[in-house]
Amino acid sequence: MSFITLTTDFGTKDHFVGAVKGAIFSELPEVNIIDITHEISPFNITETAYILKNSYKSFPKGTVHIVGVDSELSAENKHIALELDDHFFVCPDNGLISMIASEVKPKKIVEINIHDRIESSFPVLDVFVQVACFIVRGGNLTVIGKEIEEFKKIIEIQPKTNQQQDQIIGGVLYIDNYGNVITNINKKMFQDIGKGRNFTINAKKHKFTKIFSKYNEVASNSAYSNQQYEGHKLALFNTAAYLELAIYRSNLDTVGGASSLLGLEYRDVVTITFENKPNQEFTILN
Repeated sequence: MSFITLTTDFGTKDHFVGAVKGAIFSELPEVNIIDITHEISPFNITETAYILKNSYKSFPKGTVHIVGVDSELSAENKHIALELDDHFFVCPDNGLISMIASEVKPKKIVEINIHDRIESSFPVLDVFVQVACFIVRGGNLTVIGKEIEEFKKIIEIQPKTNQQQDQIIGGVLYIDNYGNVITNINKKMFQDIGKGRNFTINAKKHKFTKIFSKYNEVASNSAYSNQQYEGHKLALFNTAAYLELAIYRSNLDTVGGASSLLGLEYRDVVTITFENKPNQEFTILN
């Protein structure tokens, strides 16, 4: 059983997603096509990287992932196909693969070179579909592209530390459907730099000095109902192990979400400053 996933910023109003699926089925009637999402913010590469990183591993090995975000071919934005972590990716070389490839080195990367055989103004439909179907049939990547060693990297995905190693400077990477704000600071970096020290998370005018292990921990005081805590802000490491700033039981139509209530948007700076003394009150749960 073969799988092809689709991750795009096409939305669902227009014909693009349907046309891509139709082209795949015309080539491979028995293949399983899975939509990861078509609601990526237009041309948002870091959002694409975050969603792809946290979804691809759930699929069987050998799955082919078509990624159609900022995919128009140019001298600066070439098309690549790669094998990584027993999965295949067909995507533009615009840096979106760098979040995954920062942890797992690609086994093989090729720059797709079949464009001269296909007249196209819609590369996801005409080029990416052909490449993906070729891979599903067992084709070797070097047949459809020239092997390369490097891919573009997105610098903003990686947070930085200061020289004194007492501060992490990160930023907002993604805002989810609940308005939760996901940063580019992961749990491992927090633990490696923090070494158990007290800390303050600063996000614009808002400060956090505790990281919860789950959302409803903020309402652990049984003297009050959960509704008593609706709208409370909290920080936690989410299931993807990234620092998230959230609003308990957020609802964008009622209490609001962290993005709107805290005034945080994509690329806004979030910093963590560590004190010299160890934190005696709180330890992050594994």
